[in-house]
Amino acid sequence: MEKIAKTLQLALLSIILISTVIAVGIEIKNMFLNQSVTLADLLLMFLYLEVLAMVRVFWDQQSISITLPLLIAITALARFIILQGKEMGPSALVYEAVAIVLIASAIVILRLRHSDKLGLKGRKK
Repeated sequence: MEKIAKTLQLALLSIILISTVIAVGIEIKNMFLNQSVTLADLLLMFLYLEVLAMVRVFWDQQSISITLPLLIAITALARFIILQGKEMGPSALVYEAVAIVLIASAIVILRLRHSDKLGLKGRKK
């Protein structure tokens, strides 16, 4: 049963890896054809990068901490906010600012989570 699970994991990770690389290529092609790079494009590329990192971490450790999926979710939410804001016109800058603050806050919280500043780490004896 364990061998079947490992084989399935390898197959799914391979599909995710190949699909992500193809998606990156398509996005780069679209940016080249449009001759523009927007913040939404950059966030999408960051999402692809995080998915590739998550595949690598899962392959190395056979588990994933909550940090990588959380970063992916926050970045996806920020991208969604930006895309929704673009449909609304000039006030979209507010939405972009909210998205940037959301990403920055999440990064700060994740960094502090791994520091001694919040007292979240166990005390060494």
